[in-house]
Amino acid sequence: MNTSPKRVWTDTDNLWIELADGRTLGVPLVWFPRLLAATPQQLADYELSARGVHWDALDEDISIEGLLAGQGDLTHHRRQVA
Repeated sequence: MNTSPKRVWTDTDNLWIELADGRTLGVPLVWFPRLLAATPQQLADYELSARGVHWDALDEDISIEGLLAGQGDLTHHRRQVA
C-alpha cells in the first residue's frame, strides 16, 4: 500500500491529505498549532516527500505514519514557572 502524500489542502478547521493509495486523511488543525496560526500563503508553501509533508517557513513536519497512528504535534513546550 502506497501511503505517500499526493495532495495537501486545508479548510477552516482541518488539514486534508490525499494519499497515493486513494485514501484521504482529515485531521483537526488544532492538532498542529503552527499550522493553525499560519497564513493561507504559509500553508500553501509545503513540500511533499515519500513519508510526509514539510513546511519549511513554519518548521513543521508531519509524517503520514504518525497521522495514521492518530498522532498530532508531538512537540512538547515547557511551561514557564513564575
